[in-house]
Amino acid sequence: MEAVSTISIWLMPCLIGFVLIYATFKKVATYEEFVEGGKEGFSIAVSIIPYLVGMLVAITVFRASGAMGFLISSIQPFLTAIGVPSEIVPLALIRPISGTGALAMTSDLIGTHGADSFIGRLASTMQGSTDTTLYILTVYFGAVGIKKMGDALKVGLLADLVGIISAIIVVTLVFGS
Repeated sequence: MEAVSTISIWLMPCLIGFVLIYATFKKVATYEEFVEGGKEGFSIAVSIIPYLVGMLVAITVFRASGAMGFLISSIQPFLTAIGVPSEIVPLALIRPISGTGALAMTSDLIGTHGADSFIGRLASTMQGSTDTTLYILTVYFGAVGIKKMGDALKVGLLADLVGIISAIIVVTLVFGS
């Protein structure tokens, strides 16, 4: 365990040092390249702000309008019949949209129900088996100017659905409901 800790502490500084030494050996102006990369990163960050604001407004409207509560109450009988706790639905809906929002929901579920509870385990497994599809499409496709993302959206959301279903099945089989 001591070796792993030592490696993790020294890995990044050694990697950065290696890159700097290699760049110097190849006669690359490292500081100037670093500054240029920073400028490019800043301009990309500024260009994606409208996409992020739009996505955050949509999430807020969905939750504040009561649509989330209505959706959960309308599918409650189905969820009960298949043994899925309704508390997990907001996480399943938010995870493809916002990683930070999903992490906050997961933390809240774990805080409320406990880390070793079925809901806590299911929330943790869902957090690890799905991705922030809409965020990825919004930010990365927006940064490079791709406007048509229909197929990527369909495949990404399908992958999230498979991840959610798989998480429910695996947690139910391993830990019971």
